[in-house]
Amino acid sequence: MPVLDFQAFDALTFDCYGTLIDWEAGILAALREAIGDAAAEATDDRLLEAFAGHEAPLEAGPYLRYREILSRAVTGVAAEFGAAPSADAIARFAGSVGDWPAFSDTAAALARLHTRFRLGVITNCDDDLFGASNRRLGVTFDWIVTAQQAGSYKPDPRNFELAFERLGLPRKRILHVAQSLFHDHVPARALGLSTVWVDRRHSKPGFGATPPADAVPDLTVPDMRTLADLAAL
Repeated sequence: MPVLDFQAFDALTFDCYGTLIDWEAGILAALREAIGDAAAEATDDRLLEAFAGHEAPLEAGPYLRYREILSRAVTGVAAEFGAAPSADAIARFAGSVGDWPAFSDTAAALARLHTRFRLGVITNCDDDLFGASNRRLGVTFDWIVTAQQAGSYKPDPRNFELAFERLGLPRKRILHVAQSLFHDHVPARALGLSTVWVDRRHSKPGFGATPPADAVPDLTVPDMRTLADLAAL
């Protein structure tokens, strides 16, 4: 496995959902609750792909809070299966982000990495929803950039450019760590960042809850524990 020179970096920036938080497990549980029996026969991957098909176009349009993105996405997915969730069910789905679990290796890996690097997060989420998730991560980030603050969603470069302003570091000293090729690696590489792909779906086919995309990260790891090990912490 090729290894980056981690001494070349002062800061690590992270995607949150899919990388640190197990958003596919969270999305699936919330989708199945919202849609009910209409999706009983659907595979997990079918549901995740349907979600990606609605979420990404909504994020690419005029800015909406992430709760609204989720509300419209679940309504669209449900319609594909002939279901019409109640207003309460839609609201529960939109607020479910705080219930999405962290991956089991996340907190320990972040704690190890924070002994050597300053840490930031660039997340496609509202401030309050990320705040609920952050309590599961066991670390105080040095910088937090949300979609709400940027007024846009990755892969829009504005989210990264806002992070650059706040970090105040040369881009060559920043290493971006993320699971989604579409949301993170494509724009990060275009902006000159080195990247690590945390390939959480390495044992599964397809792209799950993210649209397909092509990107060439500098390093690929299966999980956060491996990343922390490679950084020799």
